[in-house]
Amino acid sequence: MFSKKIKTIVKIEGMSCEHCANKVKNALMNIDDVKGVKVNLSKKEAIISSNNKLDKDLIKKLIEDLDYKFIDIVEE
Repeated sequence: MFSKKIKTIVKIEGMSCEHCANKVKNALMNIDDVKGVKVNLSKKEAIISSNNKLDKDLIKKLIEDLDYKFIDIVEE
């Protein structure tokens, strides 16, 4: 049976360069079940692809531990 991919969009403020984007991407890629992460600086968001629902509190903590401002999460 195939599992459906879940797309989670994390709104983040404070990222200003590719180094910031890479820090966020690397942190999010370390979460279990995450298959891919794309960070869009102009939209101030990270798009996470996963097979299962992710722990929103964990994502928020990871973002805040990197000294960025967590704004919101939307699952599609």
